[in-house]
Amino acid sequence: MMKRLSFGMVLLLVLGAAVWAKPGDVVSSFKSPSGYVTGVTYDGTALWVADRKAAVLFRLDPASGKILKKIQAPGFWPLGLAWDGKSLWTIDRDAKKIFKVNPKNGWILHAFDFPTPNPRGITFDGKYLWISDASTHRLYQISSDDGTTIRSIPAPTARPNGLTWDGRYLWVSDRLRDKIYMVWPSTGDVVLILPSPGPYANDLAWDGQFLWNADYELDRVFRIKVRDKTHFSLRNERDATIILSHVTRNLGPGTIHKLQVYFAVPGNLPNQKIQGPITYRPEPTRFVSDRWGEKFALFETNQIRPDQSDESDMVVHAKLFDIRYFLFSEKVGNLDEIPAGIRQRYLQDGAKHHIHDPYFQKIVRQVVGSEKNAYWVARKLFQYVIDHMHYELAGGWNVAPTVLKRGSGSCSEYTFVYVALCRAAGLPARYQGSVVVRGDNASFDDVFHRWAEVYLPHYGWIPVDPSGGDQTWGRDQANFFGHLSNRFLITTINGGGSRYMGWNYNANEKWVADPKTEVHIQTVADWESKLVR
Repeated sequence: MMKRLSFGMVLLLVLGAAVWAKPGDVVSSFKSPSGYVTGVTYDGTALWVADRKAAVLFRLDPASGKILKKIQAPGFWPLGLAWDGKSLWTIDRDAKKIFKVNPKNGWILHAFDFPTPNPRGITFDGKYLWISDASTHRLYQISSDDGTTIRSIPAPTARPNGLTWDGRYLWVSDRLRDKIYMVWPSTGDVVLILPSPGPYANDLAWDGQFLWNADYELDRVFRIKVRDKTHFSLRNERDATIILSHVTRNLGPGTIHKLQVYFAVPGNLPNQKIQGPITYRPEPTRFVSDRWGEKFALFETNQIRPDQSDESDMVVHAKLFDIRYFLFSEKVGNLDEIPAGIRQRYLQDGAKHHIHDPYFQKIVRQVVGSEKNAYWVARKLFQYVIDHMHYELAGGWNVAPTVLKRGSGSCSEYTFVYVALCRAAGLPARYQGSVVVRGDNASFDDVFHRWAEVYLPHYGWIPVDPSGGDQTWGRDQANFFGHLSNRFLITTINGGGSRYMGWNYNANEKWVADPKTEVHIQTVADWESKLVR
């Protein structure tokens, strides 16, 4: 009775892990048959793994890891493995060849020389082989006859390792960054980033439902959940206390007759939990809201004499998290599925946008074309901004067409350009503004940061940071599409042109003073925070 109960409990735990796990979570694992596993693939029923040291290919029961069969590898240093429906394929580092192998007896059925300098992973897409190359930093679709390159795309990272195909996407492992990437095979765009289950993510396999990863350091084979109804994950909690201070100094010689200071009031978000009441010094005169529904604390002061100053503080205690959205393009709806109220509000033109400018309209036609899927509209425009701008903090904010023609801008200008392009294409967009942890947990910020949000049907508002994503590798670009770190206290969510905030974020001020009066404004956020382990 006890044995039955124990087995039942184990079964429930295993089934529960599969049901409740989110994308990237390990559902099950088992010990690899040796400490030198370099390749893994799935043959429709069982797993195959390659052992580098013994030069053996093992067939394993995917439920238990039990060895069902083993055959000799075709060479003396097997790396990646692939299955084409009938035969195994393996890369052999020692022979510098790619072999086709009979899974019944290990006989070599076909072989050709390496078509690239340093192939590491291999997979089969139903017609062609794909390989990842660690020297050229690319993924190659090749002929299984002689290795002729059909086409190639950029790898998501400098050291692509394992490789597999799930029928729609390529998956690539990155042992240096401990990540696994889902890659769109047409362009090389990284669509999804998952944490690897171990520190040395070697080869990958796909069984039709789950992703498998053989880890070389832990000597384990992991089954990983990829798809479910979970929209995002939260990691790396940060407990933070932030004091946002606004100081107005009258340097004379006249008087500041009237001063109004506005603080954007942060609220609860999926990745941001405000702890307890927000406190103010002094108490605000009142709270007001703008047409975007954003709330502001208003401080009013009259008659600030020369050499006098006025200070307003907002103190926020918050728990902040890394958030990563699991965005699958096939699950994102088309533009016409976006609610009418969202379209009406967030497709408006604005003083910084100029969405009807002929220059912008031409870009949208060229970049978006007939694309209706909201995800790909957002990604194509994201990539266009990255490819045509570089970061420059020069002060001042120009209108979006001017910034894009110039080809440089601050985070705000990147954001205005991206929001304007999205709106011109019919995709609702707005921006978020924040104060930032700058390196150390105890730090101050007087630069701040802003990025965009786009509305994706079936998901909602998704963060997109085009200035942060302006990087070389696909992995680094994708890390700023649908992902935010825990470094930000988000204060502002706005469509622009706010009655109280204008085009600013975090804080704003309005004042009336005598002629020739010099007014000095300083806004700084002081952080005290710690990471929760």
